Amino acid sequence: MTLRLRALASCAAALLFAFPAVSAHADGDDTPLTNLVALVSQRLALAEPVAHWKWINHKAITDTPRENALLADVQKRAAAAGVDPAFARDFFRDQIDASTEVQNALFATWRSSQPPADPAPDLATVTRPQLDRLTGQLIGALARAQSTRMADDCPARVARAVANWKELTRYDSTRADAMTHALGHVCETGGVGGTA
Repeated sequence: MTLRLRALASCAAALLFAFPAVSAHADGDDTPLTNLVALVSQRLALAEPVAHWKWINHKAITDTPRENALLADVQKRAAAAGVDPAFARDFFRDQIDASTEVQNALFATWRSSQPPADPAPDLATVTRPQLDRLTGQLIGALARAQSTRMADDCPARVARAVANWKELTRYDSTRADAMTHALGHVCETGGVGGTA
């Protein structure tokens, strides 16, 4: 074997070991799940300015009429996007419940220590438009992630997507339970495997 061929063979062998092994999946790409997790995280982050506004304005955390209107709207928008409306309703119910969980925790913290002193962003003109934009983006993300929902390994894949997202961001570990709750209906079988 010539020196040049040996060098090429060494390079090829080095490249084989340089790239991590990737397990095979039905579609081979969990980017849609990672994107869904990122959007869920953004929505959860907005729970804080919502809670701040409600605290300052002495409003209740739960707003049942608004929640019901959102869920009805989500079902219509999901059907138009080719997403099962019942699934979309369950998914967004999880988003509402996870946000409520975060807001209740914030209220408890503010009651026992110092509440926020700075002014809250206006709910109607600042935070709700962000939530509305995320609703549309989440419905699109659900449409792109649909093929994964029925897979046997869906909970493990969602857990990997959460892990990928944690690596890409400054993850707030205090919201781990809320994140797990928010992703509870992504898979047909339910649950998020391995997220703690």
